[in-house]
Amino acid sequence: MFWDKVAGVYDIFVNVINRRTHKKLKKIVRNLIEPCDIVLECACGTGLLSAVIAPKCRQLTATDFSEKMLKKAEKNCRVFRNITYAQTDITALPFADCSFDKVVAGNVIHLLDNPLTALGELNRVCKDGGMLIIPTYMNRDDKGKISGFAGAVGKAGADFKRQFTVKSYKQFFLGAGYPDVQVLLADGRIPCAVAVMRKAPKNESV
Repeated sequence: MFWDKVAGVYDIFVNVINRRTHKKLKKIVRNLIEPCDIVLECACGTGLLSAVIAPKCRQLTATDFSEKMLKKAEKNCRVFRNITYAQTDITALPFADCSFDKVVAGNVIHLLDNPLTALGELNRVCKDGGMLIIPTYMNRDDKGKISGFAGAVGKAGADFKRQFTVKSYKQFFLGAGYPDVQVLLADGRIPCAVAVMRKAPKNESV
């Protein structure tokens, strides 16, 4: 698997190549977490966001499809005692309905064959009135050109399924039935847009 292969060097991208974006991204996510929150993080990677979520929340469950990424996250976040780790498939989460106050899924939507299936799972495990926080790299410019980053990583084996601009990313969630979606931009070398939305109560549409 590509992500197992790059787990050992991924932190170079996180902390050096795209440091400016990730500094802003961490601030955005940190500000959305509250002390009472029980949080699920999918696609935690090497723990970039786990390390800012854990100090702010009551309990964090950090998950990833890649076993080696998960082990790296556990090492990077070893100082935190409120994190539980699990290897999971974001399109078939092994958690009960309405289990989490906040659900975070970072930089994974653009990699999935069935992103709407994943979104449905994220919504399912989120409590009614809870918050979905979904950051994703913007890999097209406003003129529709695929970024050099997306092209290079795709050739390396990451296999991006979708290329988003900020506008098309917001439209993705509007089309999925989230009329109140807010998109916050972490700008930098490779920008990242954070979609933030509330899960509607059962008596309302999503």
